[in-house]
Amino acid sequence: MTVETKTNLTDESLTMLQDLISVNLDSEKGFTEVGEHCGGNTIVIGLCEELARQRAANARELQALVGINGEQPEETGTVAGTCHRFLLDLRGKLGGGVPVMMIEAARGEEFIKSKYEAALKEHAGSAVTDVLNRQYVGLQDAYTRICNLKEVTNA
Repeated sequence: MTVETKTNLTDESLTMLQDLISVNLDSEKGFTEVGEHCGGNTIVIGLCEELARQRAANARELQALVGINGEQPEETGTVAGTCHRFLLDLRGKLGGGVPVMMIEAARGEEFIKSKYEAALKEHAGSAVTDVLNRQYVGLQDAYTRICNLKEVTNA
């Protein structure tokens, strides 16, 4: 039996990381999209830009772990993420404004949190648990901030 290390991950751990890379890339693009439909609200735009950078950093960190295991890391998001961004764009063009964008941002945060929760549960004790836990704490903070902003904007 081989002990899993960050440089010798199991196929299951690599598959899980690839999935989390994709959802982080989706989230990065989603926050960019939300920021574009917030009618110049600098608070919301600033938060979206910050969270988009955070998700890009999460994806890069996970991609590095996949790469050091000799695999080609994911570089795109998911079909579901593309569909969600299409709906975001449509709702934004129909004049949904900040309240609708905050509802969609919260929905996206709930999704990515659920992916991390499942990964942490299913891969407890993995060599990358420390990385996932640290990133998850950032996701929880982002979710709280989005929900607080959602309340302020009456969404």
